[in-house]
Amino acid sequence: MNDRQFRDAMGKFATGITVVSTYHQQETRGMVVNAFMSVSLDPKLIAISIDEKASMYPILQETKQFGVSILNADQQIYSMMLAKQKEKDREIPYTDLRGMPVVADALAAIACEVKDMVKAGDHMIFIAEVKDLIMKDDKPVLYYAGKYRNLSEDHA
Repeated sequence: MNDRQFRDAMGKFATGITVVSTYHQQETRGMVVNAFMSVSLDPKLIAISIDEKASMYPILQETKQFGVSILNADQQIYSMMLAKQKEKDREIPYTDLRGMPVVADALAAIACEVKDMVKAGDHMIFIAEVKDLIMKDDKPVLYYAGKYRNLSEDHA
């Protein structure tokens, strides 16, 4: 298999869109991450996977803390701006959650502290303990087969 086939196959797994963010040198830094998952309930752990070429790769190794914001359907524009798919035409509204920047009004946001880092190929998996969270009811924005998608109501 080639790289394109592998990427296309992995794109068949629908994911939510998350923004991973942290404070670094008195600036809010953020990036879109779809490699996000819950790991453990006791303790409450999550994992994110960051490419070694990403600007956040060394920053997260240094700060060892970050926020994760699960975007709602109206926040797709933030994902597009951070992924450089669209020119930045507005500021992303961050708010503070237990000392970490998170996207305001996201479906859910968590503040995390890194507990372990595992090198996996050309990525680093950051395993982090959830220190606080907020959430609200709304619809998510999804990513599937290389495109943004939205949930439709189930009429069954």
